[in-house]
Amino acid sequence: MGGTSTASWLAITVPLALGLAASASAFGLSQAVKAAMEAMARQPEAGGQIQTAMIIGCALIEALTIYVLVIAFVLQGKIV
Repeated sequence: MGGTSTASWLAITVPLALGLAASASAFGLSQAVKAAMEAMARQPEAGGQIQTAMIIGCALIEALTIYVLVIAFVLQGKIV
């Protein structure tokens, strides 16, 4: 029985997927905040609208990471 089981693959790939999602989320958040800060520096009078749009965008980016975390918890029950 030299094959690997599904549980073994899940034990390896679930943490990697979670780490990848967290890294991508951090990169996306940094780019969103960077762009918002540059936009507010160019047009300070539009700062409120830019900040609102940035917060909504950051919430959506963070939601993707939370979805991956939930999926990781669901799949963790299958690693036995």
